[in-house]
Amino acid sequence: MKYYSLNNPSQRVSFKDATIQGQAPDKGLYFPEQIPTLPEDLIRNIGNYSVDDLAFRVIQPYIGDTLPEKELQRIVAETIPFEFPLVPVTDDILSLELFHGPTLAFKDVGARFMSRCLGWFVRNNNRPVTVLVATSGDTGGAVASGFYGVEGVQVVILYPSGKVSSVQELQLTTPGNNISALEVNGSFDDCQRMVKEAFADPGLNQDLFLTSANSINVARWLPQQFYYFFAYKQWIARFPGQAAPVISVPSGNFGNICAGLIAWHSGLPVSHFIAACNANDTVPAYLQTGEYKTRTAIPTLSNAMDVGNPSNFVRILEIFDKKLPSLKKILTSYSISDEETKATIRDLYTRYHYLPDPHGAVGYLALERYRATHPGAKGIFLETAHPVKFYDSVEPLIGEKIPLPASVTPLLSKQKHSKKISTAYNDLKDFLLSYR
Repeated sequence: MKYYSLNNPSQRVSFKDATIQGQAPDKGLYFPEQIPTLPEDLIRNIGNYSVDDLAFRVIQPYIGDTLPEKELQRIVAETIPFEFPLVPVTDDILSLELFHGPTLAFKDVGARFMSRCLGWFVRNNNRPVTVLVATSGDTGGAVASGFYGVEGVQVVILYPSGKVSSVQELQLTTPGNNISALEVNGSFDDCQRMVKEAFADPGLNQDLFLTSANSINVARWLPQQFYYFFAYKQWIARFPGQAAPVISVPSGNFGNICAGLIAWHSGLPVSHFIAACNANDTVPAYLQTGEYKTRTAIPTLSNAMDVGNPSNFVRILEIFDKKLPSLKKILTSYSISDEETKATIRDLYTRYHYLPDPHGAVGYLALERYRATHPGAKGIFLETAHPVKFYDSVEPLIGEKIPLPASVTPLLSKQKHSKKISTAYNDLKDFLLSYR
């Protein structure tokens, strides 16, 4: 399997090179030269596969011979050693809980897979790799956890000051060791822009061995397919013989839903996808008007989705050959306000005794909005983070304390360690050069 730049399809590299580079030299995102078609037998008999075997079969075509089979099997097993339960909320709606990993967020999957791939690829390098990542919340903690202590790898995380939750901030600023956090006086879009400028800086890339751990990196993005297959395996066990689910995905940078659409294109049965957005409605507006207009990110309660220029949407367009009518057949998108998000959290907790985080609440309400015009549709919303990560927002809504998972309790007694910088690219460049 080769990968080409979306800015220049003639430039093709291996999975290994795409992982190490993160972004193509021409600033384009890498995309697989073909989307594999999974064997019909795999889907028909999905209940007979273990999660490890299923994940290996899904990802192996994308890896090719860049990893030995036994090494890839080890990486897959170490990526998903926790549960991905499909939990009933109502008779027709289920929650796919993706927060049972070490940092209580769906991004543990991509970060763990990528860190292990990169560790293998650079094991014989004579200079350290610097992993540069922008986060709107959960990516930072997941990357810090996934790469902590990985030999030959240094990690620099950029996050928008005052725009991540307190637990998220502690997860990305307290590890130390090979993890450094830069607190940017701006938005996530500023952080993402600065990271892209670093990759496009020829002088910096001569001095440093840079790669990215954002979902622009194929090794972060592609393994997110795993849990869509895990969800379908549980779905058919619960609803044998019924239609495939509608899947609602809280969407910010659009890597997660893009992975779902890749899985669907490979043969995974899905009736429809919903991109559930907050007030940052770039994609809902595009699907309605046909005009793609990026905009300044708006801070919201569901902060990990505060993205005005979602990087991965170009990959979604590539899946559909940039044909909007084809995309609209499988994808609908809604924008949910903070007030609607708060009301949904309260309603789900009081009526159904289910507590979502703000992102999950956006996903649930978007699914209900779709079902209002598609009677009888059953579906899944992705619960992408544990609500305790947003306890300062959620607890006042329900009037109760959220029990602390074991992984959170030690964080609360730690002090954050971050360096504050402006949104000027030179601030980032100066730090990286001094970080060598």
